[in-house]
Amino acid sequence: MDLNLKDKVGIITGAGRGIGKAIALILAREGANIIVNDIDIEVAQQVAEEIINLGRKALAIQSDISKVDDVNLMVETGMKEFGRIDILVNNASIIKRGTFEQLSEEDWDRAIDINLKGTFNCMKAVVGIMKKQRYGKIVNISSIAGKIGDLASAPCYGASKAGIACLGKSLARELASFNVNVNVVAPHAIETDMSREWPEEKRKNIIADIPLGRMGEPEDIAEAVAFLVSDKAKFITGEVLDVNGGCLMD
Repeated sequence: MDLNLKDKVGIITGAGRGIGKAIALILAREGANIIVNDIDIEVAQQVAEEIINLGRKALAIQSDISKVDDVNLMVETGMKEFGRIDILVNNASIIKRGTFEQLSEEDWDRAIDINLKGTFNCMKAVVGIMKKQRYGKIVNISSIAGKIGDLASAPCYGASKAGIACLGKSLARELASFNVNVNVVAPHAIETDMSREWPEEKRKNIIADIPLGRMGEPEDIAEAVAFLVSDKAKFITGEVLDVNGGCLMD
């Protein structure tokens, strides 16, 4: 891809592993400088080093996105280092397992705080910057569960991911006149540390429902995100893009 992201500055949350790492690396390969956010500073630093080895600039920042002070400090630090924020990818999230009756209030609150409130916190922290620049690209990572309900997770996960998608659409309308695009990517069945824990029978059943006949790779999501944060997608905003091998076609 030649997406011309040279010298753009992007914040990727949850970028220490899996989908977030893949997004950070592909944006760096396309020329962007990256603020690598993760709750685990060691993996964030490892990804930052990979980006620096690609010839780009990177800054690893540990923060809990559910805490507004953490997020504001992350953005302030990024602005001091780079002077602008062009891209925000809200990828960090957690998942809970179990039935509705097994779901505790604590689990519900934690999923909503990280997945939905964390996305809100990050967008709130960069919106003023992007409006002033009259330029910005925001992508929220949702899930097929946010569209059809939870498949293998507790209902708090799908609810939070549906909220992420709706929040993205609302902000897309509000920021369109400032040349800020806000879109959503909804993955399903991606090869990550989480999915590798699935029993083999579950994996076979999930793949059987995917027309393309395989699990997705983190790079499949990263390439979709890279397109959406590029100016090749400048007339796309408020979109929820399914990246699921054809499992859901809507």
